[in-house]
Amino acid sequence: MNHGKVSKEIAVGLLALRQRIAAAKIPSSKLDETLNLASWNIREFGKARRSEAAVHYLAEILGQFDLIGIVELRDDLTDLGRVLQILGPTWRCVYSDMIPDAGGNRERLGFIYDKRAVTFNGLAAEANAPRTKRGEEYLSEDSFWRAPYMASFRAGSFDFIVLTTHIRWGDSEKSRAAEIGRLADWIEAKRVEKTAEDKDLIVMGDFNIPSRDDALFKALTKHGLKISTPLLGTHGTNLEKDKRYDQILHHPIYPESFTKAGGSLDFFVDEKSIKQLFPGGLTKEKFTFQLSDHLPLWIQINTATEGFKLEQIILG
Repeated sequence: MNHGKVSKEIAVGLLALRQRIAAAKIPSSKLDETLNLASWNIREFGKARRSEAAVHYLAEILGQFDLIGIVELRDDLTDLGRVLQILGPTWRCVYSDMIPDAGGNRERLGFIYDKRAVTFNGLAAEANAPRTKRGEEYLSEDSFWRAPYMASFRAGSFDFIVLTTHIRWGDSEKSRAAEIGRLADWIEAKRVEKTAEDKDLIVMGDFNIPSRDDALFKALTKHGLKISTPLLGTHGTNLEKDKRYDQILHHPIYPESFTKAGGSLDFFVDEKSIKQLFPGGLTKEKFTFQLSDHLPLWIQINTATEGFKLEQIILG
């Protein structure tokens, strides 16, 4: 990472931010052994130009991970380019097209990754709702407001597909539950495909699920998607840390691929702490448009899976 010659204020802010990052106790990843994976809704990233300080802070946070699924990436990619420049020449991104209507909100979904730790395998696609033939056309009865986006990667001997999504908020929980249910069905159909690129499937993003006890979460996990053990605790991803809007779930072939490390990264702390990063002072609302109103959610994955593969061969 190269922050370069920053102002004294940004240098002070970066040191304060690093203390907050250290409090998250994110273990370092090891090449060909572990991978740090995160999901982060960066509020309206690209809608309005971020300050110089915010761009450096975003890069510092993103740089703690090897592969990050980004939600609310907007049509203008200028700020993404600024962040990638600070992260350095080994960082790459792959992203969907924006959707211009009100439901799409001019949003993209994407993945930012460090090619030293993880390799893009070539698959990048949107998840399209199932179609039926009507006359001469094949049409979908329902749709995703923002089509989920998936890509294939390899880290060590671990090949996997990661899918990220931003589920609608909408006018009713019923319509949200229906969209979540359609996504769960699509994921299950993809998982059991005989020609699927990789069977290890990681699903993440902003599902707008306030609690894991409600019907929305049950709709998402009806086909067996599971939360990694370290995320079963109180890892809320809103700034108050009491809502479970963001999730990382998986259908692992090798359950041992998921370590006991994971959680959320609290870059906010509280309103009194805003001035440590922005000494001129910001309201909490304005702070969220500089960094975000969501905290990154992360897990660490074991990528040295050769032993697991050999054991499965022996067991038949």
